[in-house]
Amino acid sequence: MQLTEQETAVIRDLQTQEKTCVEKYRFYESSAHDQELKNLFRRLGDEEQEHFDSLGELLSGTVPNIPQATTGTEGFSPKATYSASDNSEAKKHDQFLCTDSISTEKLVSSTYNNDLFRFAATGVRKLLNHIQTEEQNHAEMIYKYKTANGMA
Repeated sequence: MQLTEQETAVIRDLQTQEKTCVEKYRFYESSAHDQELKNLFRRLGDEEQEHFDSLGELLSGTVPNIPQATTGTEGFSPKATYSASDNSEAKKHDQFLCTDSISTEKLVSSTYNNDLFRFAATGVRKLLNHIQTEEQNHAEMIYKYKTANGMA
């Protein structure tokens, strides 16, 4: 598959965002206090790396197979570490990480929503739509964590 210059630029921009997400989740994983949150950030970082790699395949001219959604939120039920009345610095720190991550996921999801309309190729559009859905699911998982821990 041959990408236009504009399509190539869009994919590179998306890949830059995915790389930033991977780096952010790796940093947040090491920075979080709660092990449950560390595990969630690790999982999300791994999925962002998959997005980055899929975009790399597009840049090399191959439309990768759309993987089965790995981020189903239905079965995701984080355990509570913090109580609603906990006002510790650790909870405040972890809450900040969650809130910032949700903001990032909203931005990235919105970017995919806008950018997928720049492509005529159905396979590319389906891949970008799949990634967008996973980004939305990431935000929902983080929100579920916040809710379980009295942060929402």
